[in-house]
Amino acid sequence: MKKQYQIDKQRAVQQFRRLATEENPNIQMILPLAEIVGLLQDGVGHLLREAGLSLMSLVMEEEVRHLAGDRHEQHAGRLAHRWGKEDGYCVVDGQKVPIKRTRLRNKENREQRLGSYEIFQRSGPLQKGVWDKMMRGLSTRNYGAVVKEFQQAYGIEKSAVSENFIEASRAKVKDLMERPLGELRLCAVLIDGTPFKDRQMIVALGIGCDGSKTVLGFREGATENATVVGALLSDLIERGLDFTTPRLYILDGGKALHAAVRRHAGEAAFIQRCQV
Repeated sequence: MKKQYQIDKQRAVQQFRRLATEENPNIQMILPLAEIVGLLQDGVGHLLREAGLSLMSLVMEEEVRHLAGDRHEQHAGRLAHRWGKEDGYCVVDGQKVPIKRTRLRNKENREQRLGSYEIFQRSGPLQKGVWDKMMRGLSTRNYGAVVKEFQQAYGIEKSAVSENFIEASRAKVKDLMERPLGELRLCAVLIDGTPFKDRQMIVALGIGCDGSKTVLGFREGATENATVVGALLSDLIERGLDFTTPRLYILDGGKALHAAVRRHAGEAAFIQRCQV
């Protein structure tokens, strides 16, 4: 069940999207040439990043104007009123970057969230950036020094990077374990137990007719545990893997694994036992 602040965030984003699609106001950004030249001293990338931050501020101020009207102007139809400014952040290039935002209060004197700010704050791009870079060999110890593009950037310390990597990995595993399997054309399935740190994992690996390999699913437990093996195979069926299709099953010598495959696939299973 979603908490109230999560509902408020979602409503703010939906309201902002309606503003963009229904009213589609123009956002105009003016940068003096001297300022552009100064920013270019540190490269085009620096200019684009700083211009991007300025544009984000303008987008948020346009949303504020839509909700609260122009500053110092009476507006009977206003939905909220200004409540000062505070420090916040947005996520740019996988980094948290400081940004000022206007606070609003609605007619019930509650915090009125800005949908644009909620979008700029979303952690998905941050987690994706962390995950991609660490999967390519960048360590948490060196992450901040390597990727920091903004002088004021934060949230890329070792502990924060580790937390984002864990969260991104959790999402990747969830996608892996829930993706449909009905479109796969497999000639063989290899099921075996493999140690991972101090745990034993049962892994099902599909081998396509073209030789490609796909991780179908996994469970924690031993190949001798019929309950664990049965749960793994039942999950594959629910996600669309057709056990009535004749194919080769490569298994270790565990009796529970052999019995579970035979129970789910019947005569369609050609079982090859391997001792590793």
